[in-house]
Order: sequence, then C-alpha cells, then structure tokens
Amino acid sequence: MSAKRMNLREKYQRMTRDLAWKPSYQSEDDIFPQAKYEGIIIHDWDKWEDPFRLTVDAYWKYQAEKERKLYAIIEAFAQNNAQLNVTDARYINSLKLFLTGVTPLEYAAHRGFAMSGRNFPGAGPQVSSQFQSIDELRHAQTQIHTISQYNKYFNGFHDWRHMHDRVWYLSVPKSFFDDAMSAGPFEFVTAISFSFEYVLTNLLFMPFMSGAAYNDDMATVTFGFSAQSDESRHMTLGLEVIKFMLEQDERNVPIVQKWIDKWFWRGYRLLALVSMMMDYMLPKRVMSWQEAWEMYFEENGGALFEDLARYGIRMPKYWEVSVKEKNRLSHEVWSIFYNYGHAAAIHTWLPDENEMAWLSEKYPETFDKYYRPRFDHWRKHHQEHGRWYNNTLPMLCQTCQIPMAFTEPDDPTQICYRSSEYKGMQYHFCSDGCKDIFDDEPEKFVQAWLPVHQIYQGNCGGASVPEVLEWYHLKHGQDNLEYLDSQDRANWLRWKGLTEQAEAVLQKAANE
Repeated sequence: MSAKRMNLREKYQRMTRDLAWKPSYQSEDDIFPQAKYEGIIIHDWDKWEDPFRLTVDAYWKYQAEKERKLYAIIEAFAQNNAQLNVTDARYINSLKLFLTGVTPLEYAAHRGFAMSGRNFPGAGPQVSSQFQSIDELRHAQTQIHTISQYNKYFNGFHDWRHMHDRVWYLSVPKSFFDDAMSAGPFEFVTAISFSFEYVLTNLLFMPFMSGAAYNDDMATVTFGFSAQSDESRHMTLGLEVIKFMLEQDERNVPIVQKWIDKWFWRGYRLLALVSMMMDYMLPKRVMSWQEAWEMYFEENGGALFEDLARYGIRMPKYWEVSVKEKNRLSHEVWSIFYNYGHAAAIHTWLPDENEMAWLSEKYPETFDKYYRPRFDHWRKHHQEHGRWYNNTLPMLCQTCQIPMAFTEPDDPTQICYRSSEYKGMQYHFCSDGCKDIFDDEPEKFVQAWLPVHQIYQGNCGGASVPEVLEWYHLKHGQDNLEYLDSQDRANWLRWKGLTEQAEAVLQKAANE
C-alpha cells in the first residue's frame, strides 16, 4: 500500500519539530549558552508558531520560481540598455545609497539569523531563523546583480563593499547592525524581525520600490517585488516572536518593552537616510516623508501597538518626537549631505523651483519658513563664489553616529545637544533617545568607531581630505561633488543627444 499523504500540518511537524532531539550527555545550558542570559524565560518552545507552515521542499520551489522570473527581467533590462529610460541621472544616486547602505545590511542579517538559529533551543525558531538567513543572503545577491548594470555607466558603484566599512555616513547603517549582532539572540530578533521588519520595513522598501517604478527603473522594481513576498513572511514572524515571548512569562514584558524602545529609535534614526531619498533624490516623487510616516507608522504602527497593549506593551518611547520631526527630518538630512558632498560617494544638488514648490506644498508649516531661505542662500553662493562645501568635521552622535544637525523637538531653530559623562569622559548625542540608549549600555557604545574621531587620530589614510578620500576608494571629481557639474550628468546629456550641453558641463567642472 502507498503511504498515506500527509497534510500540511503533519508535513510541517515532520520537517521541523520531529527533526529535533533532547541531548543526553550534554546539558542544554552548555549547548545553548545564550538562551537564558538575556533574562527571557521560555517554558515551552513548542508554542512557537510559524503561520506559514513552510517546509524545505516548498521553500526551494517558491524561491527558484522567483529567481527564474527575476533574472529573465534583469537580462532583458541589460540587453535593452534600459538604464537610459530612467527619468533623470539624478535618480541613480538613490541606487548608490541603496547599494552601499542597504545591501550590506542584508548580508549582515543573513549572518545574524544564522547566529540566532544556532542559539535557540527550540526547533521552530531554529527552522524559521534558517529560512530567514537564506532569504537575506538571496536579497543581498539579487540587489547586487540588479544594480550591477548601472555600474557600467555611472560613477560611485565601483567599490561599495569597501566603502561600507569606511565612509562616514555608512557608519550609520553599519553601526545599527553591529549593535544588533553583538546582542543576544532574543534582542537580535526583536531588533530585526520586529522593530525593523514589522514596524519600519515598509518605510524602507515601499518608498524605494515605488520610487523606482515612478522613475522607470523596472529592474529595481522587480527585485523589490521578488523580495517583498519574503518580507511579508519576515514581518509575520517578527510579530509572532514578540507574542511568543510575551505569552511565555509575564516577566518577559519589561525586557521586551525596553528592546522595543531602543530599536524603534535606532531604526527611526537609520531611516533618516530614506527621508532625504524620498523628498530630494527622486526626480518623480511618490509621496513625501511626512505622508509616508503618517501612513506606515502613525496609522499602521498605532494599530499594532493597540493590539499589543493587552500584553502590557505600550508605544515605543519617544514615538511622539518622531511625529514632531516628520515635517523637517528630510530637510535637515539633505542639508547635511549638501554640506559634505565633497566627502560622499553620491552627488548632491539643490532642488529647482518646481521641486521647491512641491516641498512647499507638502510641508506648508516648515519649508518656506526654515529651509527655502537656506537653499536660496546656497544657490546665490554657488552663482557668485562657487559651490559651498563645509570643510570642517562635524560632531557625531555617539549612538546613531549621524552628524549633530537634528533640531530640538519643539524648536526647529535650535540644534539638539545632549550629553552624558561616563568614567570621566563626556559623550554627546543628537537626541534624548540616543542618550537613553547609551546610558543603558555605556560599555557597548564607548567602543563605537566614530569616523570623525578616527580621522582626527590619523586612522583613515591621513589628516587631509584627499588622503581620506583615497582611503575611502572614492574618486574625487567623479564619485562626489555637485551633480550639475558631474561626469554622470555630462554622460547623460550625451546619451540623450545633447552634446554641446555635455561639453559645457565638463568645461565648467574643469574650470572650478
């Protein structure tokens, strides 16, 4: 007789729980030393639920089908020189930011979930961590392959992995994952699976993929859709792991709440890079950062935390500060990059009159009052004296590592400064949120690798800007500086048949 066909639940049980065993000659505490030291109490690992009931054979089948579709589109994109169909060469700088800032984080997540899977005693979380680890590795690979076409035609893509470990603004995403990966397994999954994947990931992927679609970058849209089905599973598992910990023991609640507070704020500060991409780097804009924050965090996140209130979980600490900053965050971040555009592997520029009209419409309370005058001043300086660059090195926040340019929550005209003293040393922060995180774990953050400090100590190739840029592997005059005078713009004009304008751009750049 043929064997009775198993249903999905039985098959999932065989492929997960039935693969586990109880150790006989070693204690579980010795095998899984990180399972208890964070203070999380688990009574029954079998209560871990995977709502997808995903098994290994189904996983490979689904992923293989997505790969076939994705690479067929990438191949067609390359054969048709579709990089020439995007709205404007300015848009390519958002891909440079994505490749250097986000793609290495996918690989870090791959390593982090492999680590967590090794340190969880239960078969359910072990399997879930394994699948997510493989997902994250796949995402890194597909993003590299998709964006590689642009490397043939545009500057700034050539050494993204080297830059990720060295360039000042990339220390922001790098420090985020270094912090998560040096935590225990429960904090790691809270940081990545819940706080980032569930609460904040839509603010990363939706603007990037929608922005790509609006700007006719169909290759990026395709890898976004290919990854988004995985992200949906990750988001669901992120919520499940939070509920699992909260349902296991009430003593877990304050620990989980503290992690949610910390990682909401760390993730929010990281997404500051996305805010400027949405409002300033897309020639055709999908929505403003303020609209995205209201939709994806205030509405969706608010409903989520209403649901979690029955477990004793409240909204993340300082969420109200993020609401106060939503109408100025992108302007402050873009101003940082405009100031230090000579030390970045992307081009920056001032918005034109149509774009400033859009910003004025989207930010009626702040843009014309605080930021339009700033841009008008910089534009006048460019016309009369040349492009403005700030040749000083800024103070960095000890926690998020962003230059100290954020303003007080209730006063957009005053820079927000906070400080703490630890073992006779003074440490500086951009916000109450970053100060709180430091004060809770000072020994972790006093070790932070801060680019400005390292430059002053001579650890970044030398004491001068040219030496630092060489250490970055950043080609001065090609990868950085003003977009209007860039080689990328000149090439784009040539490709569009505007040869005289292209020559004028190159001549102006040579004269400056």
